[in-house]
Amino acid sequence: MNKLTLIILFGILSMSLNSQQAIVKGSVKDAVSFQPVLNVTVELENTDLVILTDVQGEFVFSSNIPLGEQFLKISKSGYTSKRFPIIVNEGQTIDISDMTLERDLSQSQDLFTITLSDDELDNDASGADNITGLLSSSLDVFQRTAAFEFSQSFFRLRGLDSENGSVLINGISMNKLYSGRPQWSNWGGLNDVMRNQELTSGLAPSDYNFGGILGTTNINVRASRAREGGRITYSSSNRSYTNRLMATYASGLLQNNWAYTISLGRRWGNEGYQDATIYDANSFFLSVEKKLNEKHSLNFTGMYAPNRRGKSSPNTQEVFDLKDIRYNEYWGWQDGEKRNSRIKEVEEPIFMLNHYWDISSKTRLNTNVAYQFGKQGNSRLDNNGTDLINGFPEGGGANPSPTYYQKLPSYFERNFPNDLQFAYTALQEFQDNGQIDWSALYQANISNSQNGGNATYALYEDRVDDTQFTINSIFNTELNDDVVLNAAINYQSLKSENFAEVIDLLGAETYLDIDQFATDIDEAQNDLQNPNRLVGEGDKFKYNYIFFANVINGFIQAQATFNKLDFHMSWSLSNTQYQREGLYQNGAFPDNSFGKAKKINFTGFGAKTGLTYKISGKHLLNANGGYISKAPSLRNTYSNSRENHNIVPNITNEKILSTDVSYIFRSPIIKAKLTGYYTKIKDANEISFFFADGIGGDNVAFIQEILQGIEKQHIGGELGIEAQVTPTIKLKGVASIGQFTYANNPNLYLTTEADEESIAAGFVNGFKDFGESNLKDYKIAAGPHRAYSIGFEYRDPDFWWFGATANFLTNTYIDISPLTRSSNFTTDFDGNVFNDYDEDLARELLKQERFDDYMVVNLVGGKSWKIGSKYISVFASVNNLLDAVFKTGGFEQGRNANFRQLRDDKALNTQVFGSKYWYGRGATYFLNVNYRF
Repeated sequence: MNKLTLIILFGILSMSLNSQQAIVKGSVKDAVSFQPVLNVTVELENTDLVILTDVQGEFVFSSNIPLGEQFLKISKSGYTSKRFPIIVNEGQTIDISDMTLERDLSQSQDLFTITLSDDELDNDASGADNITGLLSSSLDVFQRTAAFEFSQSFFRLRGLDSENGSVLINGISMNKLYSGRPQWSNWGGLNDVMRNQELTSGLAPSDYNFGGILGTTNINVRASRAREGGRITYSSSNRSYTNRLMATYASGLLQNNWAYTISLGRRWGNEGYQDATIYDANSFFLSVEKKLNEKHSLNFTGMYAPNRRGKSSPNTQEVFDLKDIRYNEYWGWQDGEKRNSRIKEVEEPIFMLNHYWDISSKTRLNTNVAYQFGKQGNSRLDNNGTDLINGFPEGGGANPSPTYYQKLPSYFERNFPNDLQFAYTALQEFQDNGQIDWSALYQANISNSQNGGNATYALYEDRVDDTQFTINSIFNTELNDDVVLNAAINYQSLKSENFAEVIDLLGAETYLDIDQFATDIDEAQNDLQNPNRLVGEGDKFKYNYIFFANVINGFIQAQATFNKLDFHMSWSLSNTQYQREGLYQNGAFPDNSFGKAKKINFTGFGAKTGLTYKISGKHLLNANGGYISKAPSLRNTYSNSRENHNIVPNITNEKILSTDVSYIFRSPIIKAKLTGYYTKIKDANEISFFFADGIGGDNVAFIQEILQGIEKQHIGGELGIEAQVTPTIKLKGVASIGQFTYANNPNLYLTTEADEESIAAGFVNGFKDFGESNLKDYKIAAGPHRAYSIGFEYRDPDFWWFGATANFLTNTYIDISPLTRSSNFTTDFDGNVFNDYDEDLARELLKQERFDDYMVVNLVGGKSWKIGSKYISVFASVNNLLDAVFKTGGFEQGRNANFRQLRDDKALNTQVFGSKYWYGRGATYFLNVNYRF
């Protein structure tokens, strides 16, 4: 037999064997909406064959299928599992399309309404906005635990900020150009219509955009995809708001090819867990879709969620010890009611129009247009000189803050150690009162007004009025049965006006618009074109400028799916342009503040790839890697945008290198995922603002601190495992072990007003280079670096359920001050090392504080009833059942900027300028009652 004959015989044999191979395929849809269901677990019982449905709800088994009678099981969290008998014959293709899954009433706890509220998703103070896809109902037990168990501890996935993830609504980016973070409160209270979410984690591929290293969450609010029916929900809580009411109705696709969804909500409360944290929010949503024909559909969406809430303050340990963890310095009594001076108000309606074009059964084009406008405001008290005497403001009032350092016992203990009566008097006054004295502020203003003067105190608002336009197109096509191509192009244009506005003169008529800390009358002018201006309520003052930003980006991606291997590759390209226009000519920077500055351009790109190797139906290996070069955010580009055009020195793109490897195990009983990750961030910038002592001397100055060229390293592992040990009991465990550190010594620059004191301190035109800040190997303040969770769920067949979780949080570090780790710490006014400098003592003084470890126990439970075709469900949760007291975050104050000052301050029994902290809430509850029809 020759070689040619052998080849022919082997070919015939191979074709014969292949022809006898059976194939089982099908699709799964929601029983109510009849829409495809993603990530349904499909398994052939008593085999290793397990697969997840794709975005079309489809699956295929094409190898190693046993012949004869088999059972096909489909299951997904939140649905009732089903089993289908099938008979597999040689060479046969079994197509079980349009299998349906019904919602499981026993799982109606509605994770979207459990614990998360706008204040927990906001980054103003606490840095809590740090988990991309917080509102997602991912099947991944690790991500669910991170979102709903660790969030109260301000845990960050992989130690990263939320700017590293993308949040989309109907394919349109919701990440703010100013900070890179999503503004969750823009759709707060619209939980019912935000349920349809597609989540990709890490560097996994998304059909909508290139994404960040924390993945992409796309929220689909298309009217025809909403679950048909109505829902009314009432909630009560003592966390942020005390009451919430929501009502939603979705028509589904009607016979005339129209569909609509409407949702209304209100959340309110005089105060949450912290004192005087008022909450007042309304929510409105409308989505209307018209199916023009079999290929084209138009959807209009409008959402408006105006909200006001009172902020809570970080405090020194001295303040917490004198009061408690509920204490909030921002409020005081006025006419028998608590009035908070720090109110955040957001009113930013969003309108979008989406066109869906099914070009063919395999190709789709989605084009979107969005328009967002409105305002964000953050109020605060200001005190200033009331009159001009000899050309300078005089008559300024005392700092109205009740925790101002000169009002606390520690100040008097330091300055009057031989007469502790002063400290005792301060202690008694703070314990008995310790809040803003609104009456005294009014009296001071009225008195000055009666004497022909101006207001000493004013309540004003830092305002941001944004107008943003977005347009994009998203293209998806199936090149063949194995390969899908995704591509998109996106354009965003932002006009952002930033200014301060007087909102209450507290009994006075006018306020002097002068910088009282300036040493020269011209430099004191906030606007040289309107010197010595008197402003009234509703007037703009202090600063006024506009940011312009234009961003265009695109990506292309290929995804391939084979029997044993899945593979993806993506590329992105972007161009970002920023410009500042000053509407005031600042007296300290007369030649560099007014008019339009030069445009700044950044070109970024990204590439990522990944593969999944299917060892068997139960065992999978997944690996991803990517490199991203992206423009810095507006926030970290301009060093002092309120006063001048200056940008960060040597600014460049931020570079990110990231990789992760996962082992995945899934069986009918156990689902587990073990991941190791590594991320390196280079050329990052950070800007902060504060008062500091000892900047080259003994003067106190308000400075802008610029860290440039930061490198960070994030390395760690994640484990999530859940086991359905009985039909009613599920056990779950999660572990996150990370180490997040500074990987270099970045450059430190300070800017301040260009006056005589700053010049004497070595500043040139208000700028000084302090060289490197010795941050390498210090820990990044990113919440707990290590977090562990164990818990269980019991689900009774009679539709009630109960669960408990114990969470262990460790390795939480304070945010360190870069200035105290620079040359300024070791040198005196003349630049010489302090003659009493002690290196061992300095090392101890600069040791980073690690917070105490703690455990938080949470309980959840609920019950559901079906009454005819209607459903009623009750859900309740208790967080921090044991009322544990723990610090969630904090920062070192930068006022003690050199060795001698920090040494003397820490030598006291109570530091005058100790670190400021945030504490987690004690025991809190959430109760939710839902009626669905």
